Amino acid sequence: MALASLRSSPGIRSNYVRRSPSRPSTCVQTGGVASGWRGRRYDCPVSVRDRKSAISRLRGGAGPRLSGTAQRLVVAGNERRQNPAERRDALVEAAFAIALVAVVFALPLLFDAPAPPAGVVIALMLAVALVSRVEFDVGAGYVAPLQLVLVPTLFVVHPAWAPFVVASGLLLARLPEMRGARNRARMMLVAIGNAWFAVGPALVLAVADVTTLSLEHWPVYLLALTAQFAGDISTGIAREWLSLGVPPRLQVRMTGLVFLVDCLLTPIGLLAALAAQDEPLAFLLVLPLVALLAIFARERAARIDQAIELSKAYRGTALLLGEVISDDDEYTGEHSYGVIALALQIADEMGLGEDERRLVEFGALLHDVGKIAVPKAIINKAGPLDDAEWAVMKQHTIYGQQMLDKVGGSMTDVGVVVRASHERWDGAGYPDGTAGESIPLAARVVAVADAFSAITTTRSYRRAQSPEAALTELQACAGTQFDPKVVTALTRVLAHPPPATPAEFLALAALGEAPDDRAAGGTYSEQLLAPQIEQPG
Repeated sequence: MALASLRSSPGIRSNYVRRSPSRPSTCVQTGGVASGWRGRRYDCPVSVRDRKSAISRLRGGAGPRLSGTAQRLVVAGNERRQNPAERRDALVEAAFAIALVAVVFALPLLFDAPAPPAGVVIALMLAVALVSRVEFDVGAGYVAPLQLVLVPTLFVVHPAWAPFVVASGLLLARLPEMRGARNRARMMLVAIGNAWFAVGPALVLAVADVTTLSLEHWPVYLLALTAQFAGDISTGIAREWLSLGVPPRLQVRMTGLVFLVDCLLTPIGLLAALAAQDEPLAFLLVLPLVALLAIFARERAARIDQAIELSKAYRGTALLLGEVISDDDEYTGEHSYGVIALALQIADEMGLGEDERRLVEFGALLHDVGKIAVPKAIINKAGPLDDAEWAVMKQHTIYGQQMLDKVGGSMTDVGVVVRASHERWDGAGYPDGTAGESIPLAARVVAVADAFSAITTTRSYRRAQSPEAALTELQACAGTQFDPKVVTALTRVLAHPPPATPAEFLALAALGEAPDDRAAGGTYSEQLLAPQIEQPG
């Protein structure tokens, strides 16, 4: 399957498609009381990160994910098929398609390759078209088992003709979709450009003048496979980066499965090529295997759809619980959304992956959900809690985990974060006395954001402190109450130039982006907390 098979529905591109007893002595207390690649999966691209409204992003985050990055890319890839084409993307596709066409016609002339029999070429083209329709979702695109046909093609005809056969087959596969489509020209360009993965091995075999199978040529075959991967990933990364701005690092991570599948299918392709030495059409014996893979692909697609729908249900449940928190206690609800914004900024500053970032997001949203089960007289008490009241309050993280465990699924992982959100780095926290890195990272991030928000927010029993005072207190508690690395990340976040308004801060926090230098003076914390801090009268 080369990387070119990983691109989009209008075509198949590289193998990778583009489709966060008495109370122990504390520095800060929060918890209610404070004291002391193949075939791109789109017809028309959009940016990978969908910019929703600030509150929508805060309350819902990015689209549902199978496992962070993978699910977001699957959803983004499916959305791209419905969006209008962009000029830059069209230009990029045209450039790569034109370059591929030039290579297709130049290779046979350069190596003086004899014209293959028309019947064999047509059979190969049809096989490529058929196999390219077997799509395994990977990220924003899909993988097709094209290696089963590419390898025989390199030996059934002269290697120099392989890119022509593959490009023609990929174009043929998309003809049904082009009928009646408004962007037929672009779909054709994408399909042609997705054949770049065939150029590398064809060039290696042609230069080495290896046109028949022989065990003694295994170093050349290995080099050809390496050239396929190198060409596939380089052209795929270039197309994604130039047209959509998808970071190369993200694309490289998502191509691992593609190359693994190619490696596993290559020996089968060699066997098909061996059988075709005496009878050129014998390579068609791989088609029953392709049919079996098509069944597996449909089942996988159905499971992915189910996983996405289930993820939506979990997210909806989390948002509903967030609304319940707000309705139950207005301060707790507003406090939770403030913690989300800051926690996501800390997570991004620390470079957390999407799975961990999602735990941070949901953990911040629901870290106080257990307070629903705590008596209102304790929640709203205008003064310090006594030991009995504090013992009840400390149960709220356990109540929260129990609620989320009943939801099940991904909420079970969030429940672990909620339970640990009041643990301390030195082990003096509650409810389990977990210490250091044994505390889930997402919980450590939520704890710092929670404490900062609590210190800088006015409550009935005490006035808010300034962001500077809050940061000083957290820094003093780094290494005892808080993870020093998380506090350091918070310090960097608060030092960033602020956005123009608090609302813009929330939007940028939800998008996981750092603001620019548009605001004149001040810091993040000042902008974020301006509406929350009462000025001394």
